[in-house]
Amino acid sequence: MYKLSLHSGFSKVKDRPSGVTASDYRKLSSLYEGDETENLNSDVLRALCLLQETASGFSNIGKHFWTGSLAPTIKLDSQLLRYPDPKNVEHVLKNNDIFIKGNFFRSRSWDLFGNGIINADGDLWKIQRKAGLRFFSNANLKTFIDDALPPILADKERALDDAARKLDVIDMQDFFLELTTRLMGKVAYDMDMPASLPFSKAFDYASAAIGDRFQNPFWRIKEFLLGTSFRRAVVEVKHFGKTIVSSTVQKRQNPILFPDGLESRKGGNPLQANLINSLIDHISDHGVVADAAMNYLSAGRDTTAQSLTWTLYLLLRHPQYQQSLLNELQNTFPSQAAMAGSPPKAAQSLNFETVQPSFLPFIYSIFIESLRLYPPVPLELKECTAPTTFPDGTWLPEGSAVLWVPWAMGRSFDIWGPDAETFRPERWLSGDGAGAGEKESRGRKEGGQKAKPTVQLQKSAYEFPVFNAGPRSCLGKKLAEVLAVDVLARLVSRYQFEEVLDQRTENGERRVQNSLTLPMKGGLPVRVRIRG
Repeated sequence: MYKLSLHSGFSKVKDRPSGVTASDYRKLSSLYEGDETENLNSDVLRALCLLQETASGFSNIGKHFWTGSLAPTIKLDSQLLRYPDPKNVEHVLKNNDIFIKGNFFRSRSWDLFGNGIINADGDLWKIQRKAGLRFFSNANLKTFIDDALPPILADKERALDDAARKLDVIDMQDFFLELTTRLMGKVAYDMDMPASLPFSKAFDYASAAIGDRFQNPFWRIKEFLLGTSFRRAVVEVKHFGKTIVSSTVQKRQNPILFPDGLESRKGGNPLQANLINSLIDHISDHGVVADAAMNYLSAGRDTTAQSLTWTLYLLLRHPQYQQSLLNELQNTFPSQAAMAGSPPKAAQSLNFETVQPSFLPFIYSIFIESLRLYPPVPLELKECTAPTTFPDGTWLPEGSAVLWVPWAMGRSFDIWGPDAETFRPERWLSGDGAGAGEKESRGRKEGGQKAKPTVQLQKSAYEFPVFNAGPRSCLGKKLAEVLAVDVLARLVSRYQFEEVLDQRTENGERRVQNSLTLPMKGGLPVRVRIRG
């Protein structure tokens, strides 16, 4: 059984574990001698269950995990790991063959993710990643932003217009989930895929249940007695994955859609070289293709929608940055903004080239700063396949588990300084004006020429592992960034949002819903007003 200990070093092992030599045991003993430790007889994440309840819970743990006063230690059959700094994260993420998903993770997530890339290791992971790399090409990203996004977002904006006229409350988390689901459906699977489809609610329900498996040591008993709804949800998700595959196979056989056979996808509409076609090209087993399709769908729609939700939430709590966003749009597109006298006209100039971080650095920094505080995957878990020594000298035997917490790292005083818990997008930028505001407007040349873009100050991917790093770095990183800049610029420039405070806040903060990712519990209810 996995055990978790929280302390400043290693916990004491009373008896030398089998498989550990006397020499290695003495080395371990010298590291933990004298420490007082409380061992928790539960699954690895049981001790972290409170982290899924409130943002403040994550924050409190984060203060201790990464300031050196307390380090998370994972114990598997009495084998131990202290995990204190980004250099150790780098060691894990760079050594993909040594650190794998492992049986602990896979046994709990199998029902939902199956053989998909989230669960996969080895050759099965490599072939799915290769298929994903072909899909996330610059040509497809450009089509995504310039062709697929505008009509879907315009359609969704009608709901905001309607809410503004009727003074209704609208849930922006649902709004963003509908947006990202439809976008992924269109671009990745060539399907009309509204979030209202039964699979969407089924997936959300199953994901929460899978998250509970990592926290509840008695999950098997619970699901045996109360798991009917979960099993039905998994069946719905699996059925939808098979539907995606069968629909695509039929299209590939249609001479009207592919008059020159499958080779016709190499030219013409880049969306014909979509993700599902890429997966089918690389994987012969359609069952694995269905699992892979649902894994990519989850990674693409859920994390992006949740990240946009938390970003808007932070903008509502820090309205001065909404004005900075508007300033950057007006300063970047002065002639277009002047035509209407307001930022919405400037937002019409957005396209794949103009939503790059170098073009709108401050809006980009708002999104990245939100990811720092609210990473869509707040904690990660892996298992080692061979003995290894970490950069800090920690030795770990085969079969041990490792855990790192991007949420905690994002709030580390050691990494980010004394204002680590403060939402401050400027930390990512350098130069006068930080990419927005009045200072930049004074730095413009006559005739409205755009000033030199602000240079971005980056942390390493191992200090800021929101998009993972190494061989498993996130394939959708670029897509998430440009999509977020585009959507935030368009929505904030056209609408004013007012958060509706209700019983779903705790101490004035929005709560985190139990899941494998980071949804906002109860959504983000707002009132909307169209800017004049």
